[in-house]
Amino acid sequence: MDNKTQIDKGIQKIHLIAVCGTGMGALACMLQELGFTVTGSDHKVYPPMSTFLESKGIKIFDGFSSENIAYNKPDLVIVGNAIRKDNPEVLKTKEMGINFCSMPQALNAFIAVDKKPILITGTHGKTTTSSLFAWMLYKANLDPTFFIGGILKNFNSNYRLGKGKYIVIEGDEYDTAFFDKGPKFLHYNPDITIITSIEFDHADIYSNIDSIKAAFKSLVSKLPKDKIILGFDSDSNISEILKNNESKIFFYGKDNESDWRIDNIKINNTWTLFEVFRNKESLGTFKSKMMGEHNILNALSVIAGCYNLNISVDIIKSALETFEGVKRRQEIRGVVNEITVMDDFAHHPTAVRETIKAVKPFYNQGRLIAVFEPRTNSSMRNIFQDVYPLSFDGADIICIRKPPLLEKIPINERISSENMVINMQNIGKKAFHFDDTDSIIEFLSTQAKPNDVILIMSNGGFDNIHQRLIERLS
Repeated sequence: MDNKTQIDKGIQKIHLIAVCGTGMGALACMLQELGFTVTGSDHKVYPPMSTFLESKGIKIFDGFSSENIAYNKPDLVIVGNAIRKDNPEVLKTKEMGINFCSMPQALNAFIAVDKKPILITGTHGKTTTSSLFAWMLYKANLDPTFFIGGILKNFNSNYRLGKGKYIVIEGDEYDTAFFDKGPKFLHYNPDITIITSIEFDHADIYSNIDSIKAAFKSLVSKLPKDKIILGFDSDSNISEILKNNESKIFFYGKDNESDWRIDNIKINNTWTLFEVFRNKESLGTFKSKMMGEHNILNALSVIAGCYNLNISVDIIKSALETFEGVKRRQEIRGVVNEITVMDDFAHHPTAVRETIKAVKPFYNQGRLIAVFEPRTNSSMRNIFQDVYPLSFDGADIICIRKPPLLEKIPINERISSENMVINMQNIGKKAFHFDDTDSIIEFLSTQAKPNDVILIMSNGGFDNIHQRLIERLS
């Protein structure tokens, strides 16, 4: 899988198992655009991803079956990381002696080959930071390729095949495949690596924070001395893994001694203004439509990265001002009767806290109503039982839905959303618990007032609550 000549000669038909995931779907489209014949399969295939892939000319099979392999006889099978080794298509692939690989392996072999990767990693902020970096490269006429876990509004896509030398990759610390339990980001050899944060997450594959730090340590330890690493200055875990590393390390944040620093943050209507310092020298005032200090810090890492690529400050400023953001990141889904319905991907306690903190100053004429659905493998576990109540401190009203997939978690490890609400009520918060989404919609339709913002946080579809709520409010 590492030999480009061998790939070009031998492979024409490629099949992706679990093709409807965000990353796998993007990879399928990129391969199709490169001229390969691409098919895919997934469990419970449904729009919009199914119709999107079919519109690209990619045949999709609903459900996993050995016949999908036997009928197509692909030259290569790409296996998604959620697929188990006893999957019928995996078994048939092995039986027929067909080569198979993981998504990162395929991305390296077909897309990133001969390019200079820019890798964005960290527990939080990867998608926004990756998207902004890709947009800045594009505005600098560097024609980038990118592969990102969210839909960039500027491109209405989460992938792009460019002819330039750079590829921006959102680097996931989650495991690669059933035959490769290491993190995905270890497959890439980046010229620039950004580390936004390191916290405990992915409790289904990591036992503790030390195991996560070990994964990031493996990443930075393999980087050559001439490669650039940009690390957030206020994260002790980042400082620890970068200690004694011989790469070109630059710290960014708010510390006066950091290589890159922001200061004088101000909110002006729909803009966030801030001053950027490089080695204590001011590069001027920058402005962004993104909300929250965490997003401005993400922007700072991109500014530093682009500056190291000799992109002018003027182009960087212009690109930042024209960056439209990412879908499902502080995305306004609708405004009805002066009530704003906002969608956000936040699910980790830190992300919930920072998102509420970011949104609140921009909607200070009314109340902030936080609606949260715990559905990740970590958020449904009791590891954050005592942490979540404090994460909602900035909200005026809090609505917590019972986790919809709780049966996937061992009984003794499950979070109690009821106790979470009780704990918030005990510290004086207006918090409410709901068994289903219908009850939340009914509650909000009677409680929401003009100038309120309803901030809905989930990493899933949340039963299409956004559109249903908008219709109910109408």
